[in-house]
Formats: sequence, C-alpha cells, structure tokens
Amino acid sequence: MRFLLTNDDGVDSPGLMALAQAISELGDVAVVAPEKEWSGGGHSITIHKPLRIREREAPGERIRVWQCSGSPADCVVIGVFDLLPEPPILVISGINLGPNLGEDLTYSGTVSAAMEAYICDLPAFSISIASFHGPRWEVAAEVAQRLAKLLIGFPKRLLLNVNVPNCSLSELRGVALTRLGRRRYRERLTKGNDPFGRPYYWIAGEPEVEENGEGSDSQALEHGFVSITPFFLDLTDYTMLARLDPLRKELAQILLPS
Repeated sequence: MRFLLTNDDGVDSPGLMALAQAISELGDVAVVAPEKEWSGGGHSITIHKPLRIREREAPGERIRVWQCSGSPADCVVIGVFDLLPEPPILVISGINLGPNLGEDLTYSGTVSAAMEAYICDLPAFSISIASFHGPRWEVAAEVAQRLAKLLIGFPKRLLLNVNVPNCSLSELRGVALTRLGRRRYRERLTKGNDPFGRPYYWIAGEPEVEENGEGSDSQALEHGFVSITPFFLDLTDYTMLARLDPLRKELAQILLPS
C-alpha cells in the first residue's frame, strides 16, 4: 500500500514528519510538500510558470520525500500523475499547525490539497492540531494513523477535514462526526505606513467563532473531541435554487429586448 502525504506548512514541518513516520507503519509513504509555507494559500494551482521538484533525505526506509516549488495542490498533482508508479490508496494533508474550522476551509492550503486529491478521484483527509503553541504532534499523528487504517478500502469519493485537540491521547474524550461551524475574524485588516510614508496593509486578525452550536466542529474541539467533518465540493446553494425557481419566467426575460 502506498500513501501520499503533503501539507501547507512546508516540507520541513515537524508535523509532516511526525505524520510520515506514523503512516509508514501502514505502508509505503510518498511525501510531496511545498518548499516554503503556503498557509492561507487556498486552492491555488500554478499555471503561469514551471514547477521544480527535488528529492530530499527521508526519515525512514519506507518514506520518500520530495520538495516542490509550487502549492499544496500542485504537490498532489505532481505526486499522483508523475512521482508515484500508481495512484495512492489514500492522500493525507497535514498535520497543520493550528485548527482549520468553518470558513477556514476556503483559505487553507492544507485542506485544499485534500480537495485536489478528491478532484483526482482519490480518498483524502486533511488533519490539523488545534493549537499554535506546544503542539502534541505525536497525538495527532496517532489519530491520523488510526483513521487511515480504518479508511483503507473506503470509496474513492471521500473527503474529510479532521481537527485534533492539543492534549495527550488519554485526555481525548472521543471522536465526533461534525458539521462545519462559522468562523470569521475580527480586526482582520491593519493599515500602516512604511518608513517612506507609503501605506501598507496587513491581513490578519483574531478568530471569532460566530456559530458554535450543537454538532459543529468548533464545539467538538471545545469539549475535547476529535472533530471529523465530511464535506464535498458542490458549492450549489440548493435552498436558494428552490427559492429562485418561481422566477424562472422573469429571469428568462432578462436577455430579451425591452
């Protein structure tokens, strides 16, 4: 069995290496990861310049590591269509430093790599640790290994987002199947002037969970549960589609001469 691993924190991330070590106990591991950090890069594909890859020293006999000049999604494409002799049994992206919750999924390079695997008809999950300080990589890696073992042989159209509380394995309260909550940021734009008096902008801000109700990914983390959220890429608003349906005739008139 062969697994494909990537991330958005870069090829030198300790979270990625912890994940590779854990997954290598299940089979051969190919790591294809960005040469630099791509946090917040979203689902970016490089189409305006060539990409370069370079093989790196691997931390284990069953692990091979390549660094790529492109995005996390680029790494998946190159791994699947060139570096691997056959499609991987599972694609895992992570372990991300910090949680990926709610609307974060649209920004996250980690999650976007899993999305790209899904587009390639491969089962995939992204995994993040819910802290930016003192991450317990070994715990999230153990969760990833156990989940990967469970998912072997699952249907191809599988896409999961996983968040792991930053605590010991014994302190985890369990696993929750969750939905996406709401996660936005306050004070997300800072404006200043550089030493030459020219204005600059810095996009950042403190996360603010607006909706943290029953069954959400945020609530699961707050209560010490591993959050597993299945999702897919059909962004159609079916509720609004139904509401607009009575306007079909009026909408058809828009392009007619007045």
